[in-house]
Amino acid sequence: MRSLALPAYAQLSDADEAALTDLYRRGTPTNTLRAWERDLAYIAAWKMASFGRPLAWPEDEKVALRFILDHAQDLREKPGPAQDVAMELIAIGLRRELSCPSPATLDRRIASWQAFHRMRNLPSPFASPLLQQARQKARRANARPRVPKSPKPVTRDILEALLVTCDDSHRGIRDRAMLMLAFASGGRRRSEVTALTVEDIDRDDFQAKGLLWIRLLETKTTKKDQAPRLPMKGRAARALVHWLEVTKITEGPLFRPISLSDRPLPRRLASDALRTILRHRLVLSGLPADFATPHGLRAGFLTQAALDGAPLAAAMKLSLHRSAVQAQKYYADVEISENPVTDLLGE
Repeated sequence: MRSLALPAYAQLSDADEAALTDLYRRGTPTNTLRAWERDLAYIAAWKMASFGRPLAWPEDEKVALRFILDHAQDLREKPGPAQDVAMELIAIGLRRELSCPSPATLDRRIASWQAFHRMRNLPSPFASPLLQQARQKARRANARPRVPKSPKPVTRDILEALLVTCDDSHRGIRDRAMLMLAFASGGRRRSEVTALTVEDIDRDDFQAKGLLWIRLLETKTTKKDQAPRLPMKGRAARALVHWLEVTKITEGPLFRPISLSDRPLPRRLASDALRTILRHRLVLSGLPADFATPHGLRAGFLTQAALDGAPLAAAMKLSLHRSAVQAQKYYADVEISENPVTDLLGE
């Protein structure tokens, strides 16, 4: 059955579409926008290589189905059009290899494609039962064991080993404060740590209670109008206040590069700086540089909470996980013999 075209008065004008797109951009985290743009570049190049045509809005369901099928098989030993297209994408740097992308990668690219349809107030080509079934079968056929984002969690004992390497230089004081904040405030993502400003740190309760409040203007799961305030106290709070007092930083970026002469520079750290700092401290502590990634601090916070017997709901209030299923994975990874509930009757 053919669908009727909407009358002109029921369609969005060019100005309305532009306003809708602008609203999506202003209401979407920067990292998500970057991921959307990378995925859109990949999808557009794939369609041009596959069909010789640019993307259509809305896209045809046959094109969407072909995208799923081409990305649900290992192309290393399957000569044909799909392999030719993959080789072209590899040649221009948009694809790494001919092996089948992970289901998560395929899901993310489809989600980005759908997001751009929503921006234009258009129906998604992936909404039909046939395409939903194809996605489900592709996901099952190519399911892989879960690979953690960090090889190891940075639990309390590992963090303590890293902190020992931080001396009383400006670099050491900064690294100590960064690592402790990233762990103690709920396992913050590296982009959240480097985005903090001095104005995001509320010290009103520090003198009386040793308590700081950290405002996160934008996270992966919250928007600017939902900016959470997270508590941080004890050694972590003192380490951060010490950094501010020693450097006399009163406004602007909270964590900054340190010059060769050991002076804080006025600019913000790069978004990936925590990765470099963590690798450096791991090596100084005698561990391999690839022992953990910055996500290990987030995983370590939840893992340590599980080891200490903290309720999952309490840990999630700080980690800001929206999905209990996702957060529960860290609790499930704790060795069952180390679970505090195995010792309810004591020795």
